[in-house]
Amino acid sequence: MVKKFRLLGLAAALVLVMVLAACGGGGSEEESDSDSGDNGNGGGDDSNGSVELGESDLNLTYVAWAGALVRTPLIQEVLEEVGYNVDTTQVEAGAMWSSVAQDDASFMTASWLPTTHGNYLEQYGDDVEVIGEFVAEAPLAMTVPSYMDVNSIEDLQDNEELGEELDWTITGIDPGAGVMQSTETAIEEYGLENWELMESSEAAMLSELQTRIENEEPIIVPGWEPHWKFAELDLKMLEDPQEIYGGDGDRIEAIAHTSFQEDSPAAYEVMQRITEDYDTEMENELLVAVNDGVDEEDAASQFLEDNPDLLEKWTEGIGE
Repeated sequence: MVKKFRLLGLAAALVLVMVLAACGGGGSEEESDSDSGDNGNGGGDDSNGSVELGESDLNLTYVAWAGALVRTPLIQEVLEEVGYNVDTTQVEAGAMWSSVAQDDASFMTASWLPTTHGNYLEQYGDDVEVIGEFVAEAPLAMTVPSYMDVNSIEDLQDNEELGEELDWTITGIDPGAGVMQSTETAIEEYGLENWELMESSEAAMLSELQTRIENEEPIIVPGWEPHWKFAELDLKMLEDPQEIYGGDGDRIEAIAHTSFQEDSPAAYEVMQRITEDYDTEMENELLVAVNDGVDEEDAASQFLEDNPDLLEKWTEGIGE
């Protein structure tokens, strides 16, 4: 009888061990699957390892200057790739800064600091922040065709022959542009009282510049780099001993409202990545394509198609 109970007890113990082993094995498999899932997502800010979009409706403001015209659609397309709805609004420089400072626009793509837009930074600096740099050095100056016999802004002082030939007029762009304000300052500081800065637009200025060069006639315009005109036309910047235009040049940066990173963290991250890689060479590639007749949006799309590694780098782990 005792022997019978011992056998029954041993059988029960074996069954219990088997049950526990089965349960333990199931738990280990689930845990392994869970770990594998985490590693597959690669970590991150949410359950699937991606940076969250936050506010998904964005508005980018920009000015109708060549560089901003090619940067903005490129950025728009990348942000839309990760799930944002992006509207773009073309404005003048003052409105570009004020809209970002008032948080009416998410960010803008054409800040020139410290010189050209220095007055805007002084006015709105408490409400905005730099989120990335497109170009480290972007020189500006009065610019003329290389065949003209002037090399410095000082050469315009009391230059009766050139003044009469140009009707004492410097052909400018839109009045809100920082380079226009710098040119007004240069006229005053260099004693060019006879000269007048004519307001127009970048497109009108470039049209006049090309016409004058085709006829080998003189012209003076405010110029800046990077810009296709320096690749396509034979131009020179006039020396600026007083550094009214900022010496070696401004930084071209993206500026956002101070709440942008918190409101749209994925867009902030994308902009950090883009500006880390963006440089003068990249901008010139886009500018030359547009000058050759390609639409700005098409130029941006073609660039991303030709550089899938960059697009992947800029968007990896972002969005949904």
